[in-house]
Amino acid sequence: MDILLLNGPNLNMLGVREPEQYGTQTLDDIVSCVSALATDANLSLDHYQDNSEVGLIDRVHAASQDGTKYIIINPAAFTHTSIALRDALSAVDIAFTEVHLSNVYKREEFRKKSYFSDIAEGVISGFGAQGYEFALAVAIKHIQSN
Repeated sequence: MDILLLNGPNLNMLGVREPEQYGTQTLDDIVSCVSALATDANLSLDHYQDNSEVGLIDRVHAASQDGTKYIIINPAAFTHTSIALRDALSAVDIAFTEVHLSNVYKREEFRKKSYFSDIAEGVISGFGAQGYEFALAVAIKHIQSN
């Protein structure tokens, strides 16, 4: 697998949950778009979404064994709470981009602290579903240059 797309808790509810904040596209819509773009770049993409921290951690661990070259992650609420998921990403030593649909800096104060940003290649926030496309472009460039 070239690229792993990870999505955290409640993102399975996209399109229904707070559309004024997160947009009207479903997670399936986003994954379909990003998968097609990865295929156009001759790269494979695997998607995994979980509402539990342990599922995401286990998938990150598996990425170190399955040939994953880059991770795109929207940790959702775990952004602000999960040292364990941060440690998993550090342990596998796979470059990653952190993505958020909403502009976290326009929201509640607690959303402005990320446990991932300082170890990520970069953070994309506030561009809705298009943020995943931006992150994919970064992943493609990273893979093609290494």
